[in-house]
Amino acid sequence: MPASSVSHFVIDCLSIILIDLLLAGDNALVIAMAVRALPPRQRRTGIVFGAASAVVLRVILTIAATEILAMQGIKLLGGALVIWIAVKVLADAASPAAESTAPAHFLRAIWFIVVADITMSVDNVLAIAGASRGSVPLIVLGLGLSIPFVMFSSNLLVLLMDRYPWTMYLGAAILGKVGGEMMITDPFVLRTLHVSQTMSYAAEAAAMAGILVAGRILTAKRRLGHV
Repeated sequence: MPASSVSHFVIDCLSIILIDLLLAGDNALVIAMAVRALPPRQRRTGIVFGAASAVVLRVILTIAATEILAMQGIKLLGGALVIWIAVKVLADAASPAAESTAPAHFLRAIWFIVVADITMSVDNVLAIAGASRGSVPLIVLGLGLSIPFVMFSSNLLVLLMDRYPWTMYLGAAILGKVGGEMMITDPFVLRTLHVSQTMSYAAEAAAMAGILVAGRILTAKRRLGHV
């Protein structure tokens, strides 16, 4: 392979790694919130699975980026799913630890991670697709090298939430902003509502507030044994 081709390959690979690292924060946050209520051994399994699934799903979505993002309503649906997941993982993370020993709880955490990875990756794959110049091996290599970063970030966030439980609500609010932004920037919504900057901020704020209120209500009901 000519030296110029090698240099281009290395530069493109580094570009993909950098882009993915910048975009991986949301995925790490979802993983951390989803596994926080699990026992330590299951936490590690969940983090490894979550980090790997985030990369695999992003590879698939990047390869099919144009076709997927051309579908109207994808971001609207994805944003709604992110908001729903944020409410559920907030309630799970704030619920009594005794629940976390159930296998169903572990499987639910994994399910939340996978769904969130899919929905939140949709809005990010175009940047990776552009940097890869259509090279599938480059996409796989670049994203694969970012797995340790996602795992490290998820572990760090779990430790932070254990030490400072209030950060769970901060994380849920951040996911609310992500979900609200996805919904309000969907092509169908933009064309139908002629969204202004003020409307965009209002949608994000409403999603953040809605998640926090719904999460608190669901947590209270679980502690009373109603859910």
